[in-house]
Order: sequence, then C-alpha cells, then structure tokens
Amino acid sequence: MPPSEAVFSPAPAPPAGAGTIAPVRAAVSGWGGGPRAPVMLARPADADALRAALDGHRGAIARGMGRSYGDAAQLAGGLVLDTTGMRTFELDREGGTVTAQAGVTLGELLGALVPAGWVLPVVPGTQHVTVGGAIASDIHGKNHGSAGTFGSHVQALGLLTSAGEVLELAPDRGSELFAATLGGMGLTGVILWARIALRAVAGALLRVDTDRVRDLDEALAALIAPGGPHRVAWLDLLGSASGRGIVTRAEHHGAGDAYAQAGARGGATVRSRATVPERWPAGLLRASTVRAFNELRYRRAPRRDRGHVQAFGAHMFPLDSLRAWPRLYGPEGLLQYQLVVPLGAEHVLGTVIGQLRRARVPCYLAVLKDFGPANQAPLSFPLEGWTLALDLPRAAPGVGELLQRFDTLVAGANGRVYLSKDARLAPDALAAMYPRLEHWRSVRDRADPERLWRSDLGLRTGLIRDER
Repeated sequence: MPPSEAVFSPAPAPPAGAGTIAPVRAAVSGWGGGPRAPVMLARPADADALRAALDGHRGAIARGMGRSYGDAAQLAGGLVLDTTGMRTFELDREGGTVTAQAGVTLGELLGALVPAGWVLPVVPGTQHVTVGGAIASDIHGKNHGSAGTFGSHVQALGLLTSAGEVLELAPDRGSELFAATLGGMGLTGVILWARIALRAVAGALLRVDTDRVRDLDEALAALIAPGGPHRVAWLDLLGSASGRGIVTRAEHHGAGDAYAQAGARGGATVRSRATVPERWPAGLLRASTVRAFNELRYRRAPRRDRGHVQAFGAHMFPLDSLRAWPRLYGPEGLLQYQLVVPLGAEHVLGTVIGQLRRARVPCYLAVLKDFGPANQAPLSFPLEGWTLALDLPRAAPGVGELLQRFDTLVAGANGRVYLSKDARLAPDALAAMYPRLEHWRSVRDRADPERLWRSDLGLRTGLIRDER
C-alpha cells in the first residue's frame, strides 16, 4: 500500500501456508459447490511474491475467500493466486477512509472500524468477502438505492498488470481501467489494495421495521415504503401462497439510553454457531422440510413492527452463523440465480416465480431487493429496478433448461444476471445482457494484450476470447 499517516490496524494472522510462492497442486470450486477444478495454487504475501509466482504461467486468476458461487475464481489447469495472505489495513480517522490490502475480509474491517465509529458504506450478505473480491464483483448491499455499489466508495486502488507493473487507479486517474476493474471479475489484473471511504456511525446497532406481506405485489410496495435504507424481502416460494414473505427496512441506531441498554445484543459481525459436515448426505435438505420451516418463519414474524433494535452483524449476515451452509445441498451443491430487471418490468419477477412452481424446481431461498441507478462500470451488475436471488438445488431435474428460459426473459426485459453468482451462463446471453461488453473487452485487452488474466467464468461466458 502507498505510505500513509493513518492509524495502523493489523488484521488477524493469515492462514497457514500464506506467503507460499511456489505453486502447489490443488482443487478448488465455487461457493455453490459442484465440480472441482484442478489448479496450481500459490499464496503470495505481496506484489513481489505475486510476480514471482506468475513466472512461467500463461494463465492466472486471483482468488480471495472463494465466495463467488460459480467458477469466477478458478482456472482449470492454470494458476490461482490466493490473496488471503495480504491482510493489513490502515484506518485514517481524520479522513474517514481505510486503506486495505486485497486479502482483508469485510468482517475483519468491520470488527475494527465499527468500535472506532466507522462502517463500510456497502456490505453484501456475508462478512467473508475480501476487499479484492468486493471490488472485482462490485458487490451491492441492501442499501443500493441510497449507497450504490462497493466500488462507488473506492477512492483509489492498486492493480498488478500482466506486465508486472503496479498501477494506482482512481475514478479520475486511469478511469477507464478503474471502471473496467469494478465488476471486472479479476480479469483486468490483481487488485493489491484499495482506499475506501467510510461512513460515521454511533455503533453496531440498527433500528429495523418489519412487515409481513401476502404476495409479490405487497413485497414490492413494502420495499419502497418510508423507512431505513437497508431494504430486503425474504420470499417463500414453496408455500401455498407463493410470493408471501417478510420485508425489513433498517437504519443505523443513534446513541442514547435505548442504544446503551441494547448494546450487549451483538456486534458488527457474527460468529458461526455450527458447521455443516463435509460429507453431508444428499437428500436431507428437501422441499417438504424447507416448506415447514418457511411456514414457521412466516407465522412467527410480526405483521407490522417498528423500531426493533438488532445488531448490525445479525441483520446483515444471517447465514454466516452456519459455517459451510452450501453443504446442506449435498455433493451436487446449489445454483444461485440472481437477476435484475428495470423498473416497469416487474412482470418478469412474477413470471419467473410462476415458472419455477410449474416446473416443480424447488427454491429453498428467495431474496428480493430494490436497486438504485447503475454506475459507470461496464460489467457492474445493478441497474435501477428489482433484483431477485434464487437458491436452487443443482441436481433438481430440469433446472438447467428452466434457467435458460429465464435468461431469455431477463435479457428481453433489458435485465441481466449477476456474474459473481453465475455457473452456467452462455456467451450469447452474456452479450445480450451487458450492452457495454465490447467496450469492457477493448479496455481489458489494452491492459492485458497477452490475455494472462483468465478464469473458467471468463472463458465459459466469452468474457475472454480464447484466441491462443
């Protein structure tokens, strides 16, 4: 990282093996499970070690915590650069920024920042995402309508190019390559560090408004009702009343007596309470079980509740309390399909839900959110409208054909799917969904004419044209 007068805050010690330059044989997969890719894996601790690890390799991709659901952070037969050994960060209290190496997780940052009176403006649904991964995916949170994406708050970043140079990029310096790196899925280079603008907060608590809704239309209305900026709807797609759910709108709690009394309820992060065993049997997670759980969850939720105090971590990262939860889906794993459609195309959401039910493909988790305007990054996922994320068993009969039909629906509505969660999108669908794809390719190819930076996602979808 560049020199700074900031207060230094070390991240926890890196995992065993961090700093390994010589690549070793390994097998990796996405967070959703599924087939594992044979790779050469190196864990460099700095830019010099990264350069050394690259020597002799003609294809490489960076990898953080491996939370992309599909094949974005792997390259079968190629080199994977594990950045989790790069984990220091510096807090500038006066300037309200943090400068962090790429391998620091958002949870590690939050654990240090919130007690100091600061919070990351944008966090996804898990705390176990690295800074590098957050930028490469240009992640969004529950507050996209007011805060935009993670990349909207990145003031500068360091990028290792295929030529071995370290470029300092910012919205006003190297802006085309900076924008191509936001949401660029690691295919413009290795992100080494970033300086991120923070938001001042009084502590780790939220005020949460909750509404129980009977159908999709009520969920859409509740998501745009007055209330806090962190907005999300959980939908039950297995019950008899499809589309019913629970909508929450949350905002940071201010200081005061209620705040002090609630202070013991939790913090900015969550601890895992249990771990799903590695060899979880297929079939234990089934529609009937989830249907019963959904019924209980829906009935226990208040019809209308206002100002309930809840810890930031518990509200933002509920699934992190169960370590390795995708193993519940068995050896085949899951597919997460996340789509966004613009305002005025709400009918696509209803069509997708209806076709899921008619095809009898079980959706074990469905999350609906509203998005604000898109940014200038060509591959950034959000656009103004509605996003729906669906967790589907990879082994479900007919799921592949069904998602291909969804691709056509979404593209026809000028929407798109989220590349960080994709495991099966075809090149023609990608081109139809991302109209600035050719511009992104031209910027990327100028930065990496040898096409060193590659991934299974990049090759499968045609993000990277394999012309070797």
